[in-house]
Amino acid sequence: ASLQALKAARWQGPTPQADAARPALALALLDCLASPDPVLRDGIAFEALQAWMRGRVLDEATVRQVQQRVGALLSAPPDAAGLVQPFAALVLAEVARVDRLQPFLQPDERDALVKLSASYLQGVRDYRAFDPREGWRHGVAHGADGLLQWALNPALTRVQADALLAAIASQVLPAGAHAWQHGEPDRLMAPVFYLARRPFLSAAEWQAWLVGLAARRAPAVPTTALALAQRHNLGMFLNSLYVSVA
Repeated sequence: ASLQALKAARWQGPTPQADAARPALALALLDCLASPDPVLRDGIAFEALQAWMRGRVLDEATVRQVQQRVGALLSAPPDAAGLVQPFAALVLAEVARVDRLQPFLQPDERDALVKLSASYLQGVRDYRAFDPREGWRHGVAHGADGLLQWALNPALTRVQADALLAAIASQVLPAGAHAWQHGEPDRLMAPVFYLARRPFLSAAEWQAWLVGLAARRAPAVPTTALALAQRHNLGMFLNSLYVSVA
């Protein structure tokens, strides 16, 4: 009830004492990212962490502790429920956003987190998205949101950009005959769109990257579930990218 009241107050503590307790509460809420209750996991824990980091009311030491905790979650093997890692990825995206707007990471720290974000997205094999009882998992979409924040970061290097693009390419055509249906191509497209606005890749290199995506498709003949799913997924991604560029 107290957390619901805090949410109703737009995550602003009613007293100075409540504000002073915010760092400890932020760290405690990280445990709720594994909750099977979407109200607690998504509607409270993630919303609070996002609001506080975007509102710049968490000090650097607390943000670093958040980063370390969610980084450890993403580095561990996936849990059976498949809930905690997608939300850890989403929280890490907020850490990346903090660093984009108010840089606090050293180059080697940033490089390690960019690699972790890319590795997580590339390794997602749990393609569950929305469940009426348990809410969102959405590992690919949440992972792509993290890559979007790194793509926008002025400190990003060409080598890091290549790592982001390789991770995205791996999920445009996911493993097996899974067909995206919950907006994943739009989320995968966003970091590509913003990387294209930066001077990393030449037109010829972008052409090669796009041709490489198409080359990974299964043969269209004979018709198979895999070929149909890949045609759908690639088309959704390219159409989204085309509309954004246009």
